Amino acid sequence: MTATRGRRWLFADQLGPHFLDSDDQPVLLIESRRVFERRRFHRRKAHLVLSAMRHRAAELGDRAHYRKVATYGEALTKNLSVCAPTTFAARRLIEKHDGIEVLPSRGYAIGEEQFAQWAQRRQGRKLVMEDFYRDVRKHHQLLLEGDGEPVGGRWNYDQDNREPPPRTTTLAEATGVREPWWPEEDEIDEEVRADLDRWAAQGVEFAGEDGPRRFAVTRDEALRALESFVTTRLEDFGPYEDAILTGDRWMAHSLLSVPLNLGLLHPVEVARRAEKAYRDGDAGLASTEGFIRQVVGWRDYVWHVYWHFGDDYRRRNRLKARRRIPAWFADLDPDGTVEAKCLSSALASVREDGWAHHIPRLMVLGNWALQRGYDPVAMTDWFHTNFVDGYDWVMVPNVVGMALHADGGAMMTKPYAAGGAYINRMSDHCGGCRYDPKKRLGEDACPFTAGYWAFLDRNRGEFANNHRMSRSYAGMGRLKDLEAVLEQEAHRGSRAP
Repeated sequence: MTATRGRRWLFADQLGPHFLDSDDQPVLLIESRRVFERRRFHRRKAHLVLSAMRHRAAELGDRAHYRKVATYGEALTKNLSVCAPTTFAARRLIEKHDGIEVLPSRGYAIGEEQFAQWAQRRQGRKLVMEDFYRDVRKHHQLLLEGDGEPVGGRWNYDQDNREPPPRTTTLAEATGVREPWWPEEDEIDEEVRADLDRWAAQGVEFAGEDGPRRFAVTRDEALRALESFVTTRLEDFGPYEDAILTGDRWMAHSLLSVPLNLGLLHPVEVARRAEKAYRDGDAGLASTEGFIRQVVGWRDYVWHVYWHFGDDYRRRNRLKARRRIPAWFADLDPDGTVEAKCLSSALASVREDGWAHHIPRLMVLGNWALQRGYDPVAMTDWFHTNFVDGYDWVMVPNVVGMALHADGGAMMTKPYAAGGAYINRMSDHCGGCRYDPKKRLGEDACPFTAGYWAFLDRNRGEFANNHRMSRSYAGMGRLKDLEAVLEQEAHRGSRAP
């Protein structure tokens, strides 16, 4: 860690102790109202960010210089240092101001220079997350035997972590998993809520609904959430990490993405604590490996891909998807008009909590946007502003590269498009839904099933020669009602399903 003297400017996602060089270093924290005026953020997200910053200032006491201003520039002075921020826009902002010492980025399993060396060693071969993940495991000696081989003889236990949901209303009814640890709001949260109410009355627009704070915003809260998860929920995380239950929004997920992305936890310390839980007998190997892969594998990979592909990556649109996001989707189905239960439930989760776990994000919300051809730039912004753990570096690769395949396969070898059969297998949504996942034509035809075939037909030129899509196109060739399905989907328009 590079040390420097002077006041440290901390961005809102740099709030952990590892962003400071000493226990007495003075700090600058800037609360810019213009950020919230410029874009419509989810009310829960605005609350979390402001609460986290103000709590950090309260912890630091006299060491913190907390500025509430319209723009960042009003609060910047000379003789500042800052750890390289997490977005292209923030780094451009710093370049405009003299007298700011920029240190290497912190808060990730490996540094940007080390990733660049890894990518160069591939000598033009496609970047593969699994290869990166194994190198990170080796670098940090995570879940390895004494001879450097993976514990259990396998690097990846993904195949063991794909159980469909139990036939119960909640996961707790099936496994006894405990409810997540919840923080308690305090006077700082009350102050934040009052300020946001005042801003809203003055014309600042927010999306979604307000409600009790669900996620950690201090280092102490983050450590408590981590400890609770690894000792009481990690065991059940793995098998059901891809499953969805209408009555159990949280399942056995950790809810640690928020404190991780606020910089309150370091991913390596999280991975080591999970490894200890496995070695102490508190969690199984498959669940532990799956969680560690998310934290130091996928999360770090997304961060580095964001920088590796450059700022223009966000504007890639290989599938020429240009449809505007309809109001019912953009506004999170505020009137509850969506009848498709999977989509209605996912939008409700975002509307009410600013959160949904990775499968509703990818296979419901992202899948819908992919099939309907929503504009990737608009969808990236939608995910960024509506999710409490959403940041530019998080959402650009996840939306452009993974969910919408707008990068032409730079990240993934095939699009994450799926019909109603997948949702029926991995959720309880289809039971009682007015749409039938087995039907592609008619009033009760599942919009995901019909939309899947329309997507394949629309992008035949892009995917017909992709060997991973050959079975899908062979199946489409056997559909006798394909033309009717395509006509049906062409007339579906932007109305809520």
